[in-house]
Amino acid sequence: MMELFEVTKVYQQGRRSVQAVRGVSMTIEAGEFVSIMGPSGSGKSTLMHLLGGLDTPTSGKALFLGKDLAAMSDRERSLLRRTRIGFIFQFFNLLPTLTAAENVALPLLLGGSSRSKALRDAAESLERVGLIHRAEHFPDEMSGGEMQRVAVARALVCNPEAILCDEPTGNLDSASSTEILKLLRSLPEPGKRSVVMVTHDRNAANYGDRLVTIRDGVISSEVRNPRAEFSIATG
Repeated sequence: MMELFEVTKVYQQGRRSVQAVRGVSMTIEAGEFVSIMGPSGSGKSTLMHLLGGLDTPTSGKALFLGKDLAAMSDRERSLLRRTRIGFIFQFFNLLPTLTAAENVALPLLLGGSSRSKALRDAAESLERVGLIHRAEHFPDEMSGGEMQRVAVARALVCNPEAILCDEPTGNLDSASSTEILKLLRSLPEPGKRSVVMVTHDRNAANYGDRLVTIRDGVISSEVRNPRAEFSIATG
C-alpha cells in the first residue's frame, strides 16, 4: 500500500540543515491501522507527509501502491491526494463560510463533480460519521468533536485507499477524543483501506494494530499491538 525505502528528509533553516528523517524504511499494508508515536520534533509528522505525498524525500523512495511519489508531477500528486488519500488534521481545517455538507463536498467539487451529486455523497459521508443532523450547520455552530467528525467525513467522501491522521485528537477533550478514536478504528477495510495516525498520546496510539515509535528521525521500536481490539470496546 505505502512504502518508504531508506528515506531521508533534510530541511534548510537559514544556513543550518536539519535532518528530520534519517534513513527510515517502513511498509503500511492494505487494511492496517498503524500508529506512529514520538515526541515533538521527532520526525513523525514528516513521515506522514512523505507517506501521503505532501512532501518528497531528500533521498530514498516513497511509494504509494507501487508508484514513486517523487517521480510524479505536482499535478499528479495533487490528484492522488484528492482522490486516493484522505487527510485529518489536529485543527480540523474546515472553511468557516461553508456548511458541514459543503466542507465535506469540497474535494468532489474540486474534482469536477456536479454540486447536486457532491452534496448527495457528502450527506452519505456525514451519515456514516453520525452527523447528518449537522449538515447545514457552520463550523462555529459545532463542538470540537463535531468539527473533527466533519473532517473525517470529508476524508472519507472520495472513498480513499488511505486515511492519514496528524494528531487528530490533539485539540479535543477526553470524551470527544474517545469518540474520534473509535470512529477512526472503524475505518480500515481488510485488504483495502489503511489508516496511519501520528500522535504523541500513548492512549490514542493503542487503537492501532501496530505501534511505530520514532525518535530523532529514526524508528526506535516497532511492535504489534494485541490491545487494539480491546481499545475499541473500552475506549
